[in-house]
Amino acid sequence: MAETETFAFQAEINQLLSLIINTFYSNKEIFLRELISNASDALDKIRFESLTDKSKLDEKDTEEKKKKKIKEVSHEWSLVNKQKPIWMRKPEEITKEEYAAFYKSLTNDWEEHLAVKHFSVEGQLEFKAILYAPKRAPFDLFDTRKKPNNIKLYVRRVFIMDNCEELMPEYLGFVKGIVDSEDLPLNISREMLQQNKILKVIRKNLVKKCIELFFEIAENKEDYNKFYEAFSKNLKLGIHEDSQNKTKLAELLRYHSTKSGEELTSLKDYVTRMKEGQQDIYYITGESKKAVENSPFLEKLRKKGYEVLYMVDAIDEYAVGQLKEYEGKKLVSATKEGLKLDESEDEKKKSEELKAKFEGLCKVVKDVLGDKVEKVVVSDRVVDSPCCLVTGEYGWTANMERIMKAQALRDNSMAGYMSSKKTMEINPENPIMEELRKRADADKNDKSVKDLVLLLFETALLTSGFSLDEPNTFGNRIHRMLKLGLSIDEDAPDGDADMPPLEDAEVEAEGSKMEEVD
Repeated sequence: MAETETFAFQAEINQLLSLIINTFYSNKEIFLRELISNASDALDKIRFESLTDKSKLDEKDTEEKKKKKIKEVSHEWSLVNKQKPIWMRKPEEITKEEYAAFYKSLTNDWEEHLAVKHFSVEGQLEFKAILYAPKRAPFDLFDTRKKPNNIKLYVRRVFIMDNCEELMPEYLGFVKGIVDSEDLPLNISREMLQQNKILKVIRKNLVKKCIELFFEIAENKEDYNKFYEAFSKNLKLGIHEDSQNKTKLAELLRYHSTKSGEELTSLKDYVTRMKEGQQDIYYITGESKKAVENSPFLEKLRKKGYEVLYMVDAIDEYAVGQLKEYEGKKLVSATKEGLKLDESEDEKKKSEELKAKFEGLCKVVKDVLGDKVEKVVVSDRVVDSPCCLVTGEYGWTANMERIMKAQALRDNSMAGYMSSKKTMEINPENPIMEELRKRADADKNDKSVKDLVLLLFETALLTSGFSLDEPNTFGNRIHRMLKLGLSIDEDAPDGDADMPPLEDAEVEAEGSKMEEVD
């Protein structure tokens, strides 16, 4: 019989065991299967060895039993922490001081919380949670590089995770608290969390309870003003991102308006104040309240007694694009085409007469401005201003165009087809436009008509919220007008002797644009 050669088994046992445990034994069914399989293999092994060595099956010699006295050692244990976790207790048993102390220990915040929501969910799944709304927003609230550490996850009172991103959407990242689930497995990993259906149900319930918490805060006007000042951007981000809850979130929005003064008003209150027969909710977007409250777009709306909401946060442009309507009332921008206001028969007749009267001036203005505007029409939205510039119903507003230009990493190709196609609306009852019409009817080639049209267009750009592409040319035009007003001879030598005439300045500007294109 040939000699047997024996080899030593070499392996990284620690790594192997870790791999086996994490791979096979994390699941109960696989663990039982492997346990039975290993026991069966052990029996097969000893049965095989007994074929060549019968002693393997023999019982060992039994030794005489010895008696030994055993001293019983007993320990008396006393429970140090007799207090239940705060979230396991009933809400009515917990004082404000206890909630405040737990909030500070949970968040390391030096201030107390603004509001708290303590609840439990029972049914198909069970979990308990405490959610806190802070008094103020952190300075890095929207810092994407920082991982929030707000919702702590427990499973059956065992701490699992310090930062469970799957429990809250991004717009509710400021809400702090804990969640204790009875249904999640204790050995759950981050990868398993992302695919866990139980967690998705918990997340849905948490969002619902957060919105309920915000409505509870809104019952106290003073507290809600503080809350809204700190977290209004989060609510608007929620409208943009959470289509399921945007209607509820819309009820939490507050805006200044033409009738609210220094107070904020809700969409619900706006609807209750709507005029009889009013079908739409009117709003205007801009850089600030001061920038929009004297806008020419509001003149006709104010005259007819319609209330207009001031939306002056950059994120309002995105939120209103998703919201579109509230309680069946369409949200209509005062700066876009398609603004329709109720008119009497006399007003309609007068409007038709003025359109026919100023048709010639509209053609002259369009010829002078060329591609700078899409069309020139007689306006029914301005009362005092000579003209304004409106944008297409589905294009960017002037404010949105300003926001997009400010993006450091903007896509310039998008600006080509989304940038505003401007329509110039002229006010036929303004004395400036009436005098301009007379000059244009007398001589269409009058140089002063062209100068005035260009100056009106550039001032309309500014008053309508747009930025000037050629501020130097606009400055030169203003200087010319100042000279005319002061009766200064343009040929007289002065500091502006090198300033080109208006038409030459435009030609030079057009030439520089062509060079940039080349």
